[in-house]
Amino acid sequence: MTAQQIRRTLQTDFARSLRKPFVRAVREFALVRQGDRIAVCLSGGKDSMLLALLMQDLQKTMDISLVFLAMDPGYSPQVRARLEQNAARLDLPLAVFETNVLQVAGRHAAEHPCFLCAKMRRGYLYAEARRRGCNKVALGHHYDDAVSTVLMGLVYGGQVQAMLPRVQAQNYAGMELIRPMYYVRERAVEQWAAACGLLFSSCDCPAKRLETDTKRAEIRALIAALAEKNPQIEANILNAVKNVDTAKLLGWRDTDGRHSFLDRL
Repeated sequence: MTAQQIRRTLQTDFARSLRKPFVRAVREFALVRQGDRIAVCLSGGKDSMLLALLMQDLQKTMDISLVFLAMDPGYSPQVRARLEQNAARLDLPLAVFETNVLQVAGRHAAEHPCFLCAKMRRGYLYAEARRRGCNKVALGHHYDDAVSTVLMGLVYGGQVQAMLPRVQAQNYAGMELIRPMYYVRERAVEQWAAACGLLFSSCDCPAKRLETDTKRAEIRALIAALAEKNPQIEANILNAVKNVDTAKLLGWRDTDGRHSFLDRL
C-alpha cells in the first residue's frame, strides 16, 4: 500500500475501530485545542506510527501544528533503520534526536531499568518538545495499556492508580502530556498494521534483553484469561478508577497529605 492508501484505511475499513475511539478520547478529555503545537512522539512501534496518522487526520479539522519527534535512546542500527524506513513509507517528516538513555538505564538500574528509562525518556521528550515550541507531547498508549496499568498498580504497587489521558508536566511549565489513543484497542492496531503490510521493530530496551519485563505480560495474560469468561472485565477494571467511592476507602492521599477513613468517624 502507498502512504495515501494507508491513510485512507482510517476513513474506511478501520474508521470504527481506530478513528472513532481516537476522536472520542480527544473530545471526552479535551486533549487537543485550537492553536496547539504538538510533539507526536514516535518510538518506531505500531502504536506511535498509527498515532501520527490519526493526528494528521485530526489536523484536517483543527488548527494545530504537529512535530513528529523520535528520540533515539541508543537503538541498534537495525531498529533505527526500521524507524526511519517506516516514517518514510508513511510520508512522515521525522525529526530525530539522540540520547544515551538505554545505556544509562542499563548501567544504573540493570535489574529493573524500566522506571529510570521511562523517567529519562519523558524528561528528554519534554525538553526537546519545548525547544521546538510545542506545548503538548502526544504518546501512543492505548486502552489495553490503561487497563493493565490499573491492575499492575494494584497487584504489584499496592495502590489504586490510573494511566491518565492528560498529565501536566511537573518540571516543564505549560507542557502537557496527552494520550489520544486512550480508547483504541491493541488488537485493532495489530489488525490495521497487518492489513497495511506494515512491519515494526520491538523496543530495543535492556529489560527485554534481560527478560525482566515480565510483570506486565503476566498481568495482560491474566486479563485476557478473565476476559474469555467475562467480556466486560477490561471495561470494569478501567471503570473502577473512574467511579471510586472514597467513602469506602481505608485510606487515600492528595496534595494535603495522607488520610484515613478513621478521620471521618
